[in-house]
Amino acid sequence: MAIAMNGRDGGKPAEPGSPSAPLVVVARIKSALRIVQADAHARRLGLRPGLTLADARARVPHLALADEDQAADLALRDHIADWCDRYTPLVGVDGEDGLQFDITGCAHLFGGEAELRDDLMARLAGQGFTVLSAVADTPDAARAVARHGRGGLVPSGTEREAVRPLPVAALDLEGQKLRALTRAGLTTIGDLASRPRAPLAARFGADLVDRLARTLGEAVHPISPRRPVPELLATRRFAEPIALMDTVLATLRGLAQELDAMLAQRGAGGRRFEASLYRADGAIRRIRIETGRPLRDAAIVIRLLSERIAALADPIDPGFGFDMIRLDVLAAETMTTVQSGLDGRQHDAESLADLIDRLSVRYGQARVLRFTREDSHVPERMARLVPAIAPEGRPDRAGGTWLQGQAGDPPAQPFCLFDPPQPIETLAEVPDGPPLRFLWRRVLHEIAAAEGPERIAPEWWRGAEGALTRDYFRVEDRNGHRFWLFREGLYAVEIKHPRWFLHGLFA
Repeated sequence: MAIAMNGRDGGKPAEPGSPSAPLVVVARIKSALRIVQADAHARRLGLRPGLTLADARARVPHLALADEDQAADLALRDHIADWCDRYTPLVGVDGEDGLQFDITGCAHLFGGEAELRDDLMARLAGQGFTVLSAVADTPDAARAVARHGRGGLVPSGTEREAVRPLPVAALDLEGQKLRALTRAGLTTIGDLASRPRAPLAARFGADLVDRLARTLGEAVHPISPRRPVPELLATRRFAEPIALMDTVLATLRGLAQELDAMLAQRGAGGRRFEASLYRADGAIRRIRIETGRPLRDAAIVIRLLSERIAALADPIDPGFGFDMIRLDVLAAETMTTVQSGLDGRQHDAESLADLIDRLSVRYGQARVLRFTREDSHVPERMARLVPAIAPEGRPDRAGGTWLQGQAGDPPAQPFCLFDPPQPIETLAEVPDGPPLRFLWRRVLHEIAAAEGPERIAPEWWRGAEGALTRDYFRVEDRNGHRFWLFREGLYAVEIKHPRWFLHGLFA
């Protein structure tokens, strides 16, 4: 299905600025004010885009004018596209003033394709919009009939006959190519369809042949949805709008139970859910939640949605009420069944995952973080912070496994890491050995025991030009405090006077 904005349908001529005066949108082009858009009334009076404002006023003195505002036009188009999401999640934009929908599998919810189209047209008309629309088997055929034909329903398999009388402008070609076709006497799609494709491609380009095939229904160019397409969805429509949040949550609970059954049939769980609340006046409110593990428990989904709604800085305003509510599963993963052990560890892991989900929903993903292991030996690069609900083994990062020591062994690396490392002053018996004492923050520490060195070479493949080798030592002072020190640079090989740093604290 395709729709194209058609301005408003004016009535009889009237005074300038009156609601029934022909309306044109003007912009300065080539040092002159020219018409860029005209409503149906203005077009019936012979006013077309490209005509100068002076010529237009000479023909029709009673004009209503509006300055072109492309940003506002695009925002309005996107708003209408969001509103049309109530009919199908597959909504794509078509230029600056059109939309395309894939209503396959959706039309029966409205009683059929004709009923869906009538409902859309009536609702848009109620909001003050006049649009042209058409339904066909392919997007390009529907677009051509909507913009250059009479609109309506094109019976399945009759796209070729429906578009043959249309002008070649219905192929959405550039102006130079359209003028070339006109000079050649090819003014309708039927003129092109009756000729061999190879000569047409040689003379006018392969793009013409491709667009012709798509418009005739011989090839299909899929719609590019402007929003993520849900893997599963459940919808509830209301004869009378609802405004109470308790009713909204009860409706979402029923939709979550429907999705629970759908996910169970697939053996999957949802990772990202989105609730869409459609107000009767056209406004839409969306609430999205993400989980750290596949989930299909309706009670948990509703609990997370409730907490997300309660944490909104901008509370939900029902206005005149919601006439439709939809719950989508935007991302799902295979959900494996896990056998619970007698030690209760599986239950503890699930409780932790539930806690992470609730905190992430309430405070935001950017505030609930965890460390993930990175493939590096340089201590400050061995880990990085990511959202706690981020999936394990995500393909956009090369993760590793954390170092696992034997039970009872002291930790190989400190619990507290300084970034950047703290410079210290040391005294060592030999240049390559551990220090006897070091001065840090004006406090002298006498070394009682030391382990090392553990050598870490610079990562040359990262382009770390000028980086030096590090020798790490685990040391303990006479008061029992343990430190992680390193010497930067190999003595007499990389640097004449290596420097010492404190990189972390063990306890």
